[in-house]
Amino acid sequence: MIRRLFTGLVLFGLATLAHAAFGVEQLMAELARNPGGQAKFVEKRYLALLDKPVVATGDLIYNAPDLLEKRTYTPKVETMVLYKDTLSLERDRRRMQIQLSQRPEVAAFVESIRSTLQGNRASLERNYTLKLTGTADAWTLTLVPIEQRIAALLQRITLSGARQQVLGIEYLQADGDRTEMTIEPVRLP
Repeated sequence: MIRRLFTGLVLFGLATLAHAAFGVEQLMAELARNPGGQAKFVEKRYLALLDKPVVATGDLIYNAPDLLEKRTYTPKVETMVLYKDTLSLERDRRRMQIQLSQRPEVAAFVESIRSTLQGNRASLERNYTLKLTGTADAWTLTLVPIEQRIAALLQRITLSGARQQVLGIEYLQADGDRTEMTIEPVRLP
């Protein structure tokens, strides 16, 4: 009886210790193991000028490590593709490309998502202070810009998820506008 009680206490203590050890390094390792896939998203943009949020829906596609695609179907068809150093946007049969190396403030914003998906802590810490709360099964990672040119546009990015999947992203802009995206769990290829 005492042996069972002692064994139970030891196991409980080890489980508690393992639970408490969850940190940024462990999260980045989990995220780095995600090969990518396809997921549905719902995005709500809360703008000071509007009474109701603008709601968009579509698909996200991530192929580790370099391809991230956002296909918006409603309210208007739009495709955004990030491949290596190039960000392409297509809307109303018009296409625009940005070389991220020429636009560091855009690069820092875009890299916040790609670097999170890659589990690339060093890349994130070049532009943001990282704060992690929660557990491996329900985590929240807050990115606060450390570069002034980014902070002038963006107060913070908050990502949430479970294990190796990002399930939510919130952008809070410097002007108070915000965007919330919920993501269904990824379907693996």
